[in-house]
Amino acid sequence: MISPFSLEGKTVLVTGSSSGIGRGIAVECSKMGARIILNGRSMQRLEETMTLLSGSGHSIIEADLSNQSEIEKLVQSIPQIDGCVFCAGIPQVCPVKHIKRGELEDIFSVNTLAPIMMTSALAKRKKITKGASLVFIESISGVYVGTRGDVSYNASKAALNGFVKGAALEFASQGIRVNAVNPGLVPTNILHLTNSMFSEEHHADIMLNSYPLKRLGKPEDIAYGVIYLLSDASGWVTGTNLVIDGGYVLN
Repeated sequence: MISPFSLEGKTVLVTGSSSGIGRGIAVECSKMGARIILNGRSMQRLEETMTLLSGSGHSIIEADLSNQSEIEKLVQSIPQIDGCVFCAGIPQVCPVKHIKRGELEDIFSVNTLAPIMMTSALAKRKKITKGASLVFIESISGVYVGTRGDVSYNASKAALNGFVKGAALEFASQGIRVNAVNPGLVPTNILHLTNSMFSEEHHADIMLNSYPLKRLGKPEDIAYGVIYLLSDASGWVTGTNLVIDGGYVLN
């Protein structure tokens, strides 16, 4: 009997799979039998991810999803997909009084507009199979909690969450499910951008005082939740948020 959590025979596109959570998702999905289409902006790092994948039939498409023409080229070049995980994202540490329009547009371009426009392009070109699953990596920030100095990031994820709810309703008649995963703090390369403000000691303090399970997240923690939402095991789940945060939002 095939496990309902198996991804055998499914083709899954993972954006932002050159490192961090996206890489972890790609690796774990391949272990469950999926054929993975890797996407990111660095061919070198995507090739590194490729070496970690299990199975065969995987491919790489280098593309910057903040560029609409590159979104169109990516969508044209792929076969029909059974799943898509929108993981590409950037942080931005900036207090309210220092927000600049250009920087705000930059973070919304990657975190919000790119996955929305890509979903639209996939739908227009009929690249999403009936019964497919779309999974958006959001955050607890902006959806469940707010964080000081992180307001632009919070807003970009909150806006994406609104899109997920509406898209779930629109795609339901086609049997296409749309859900979000909301991680807590997962130390990855992306956090190096904020290390000038937050030291390892700061992260350790957060871990002990803010996370009931007394540890920060790992990419595979998020990947396992994504596998559930991509698989047939979640066949009656759409428009929901799966919080994976070690209990942070309980505090």
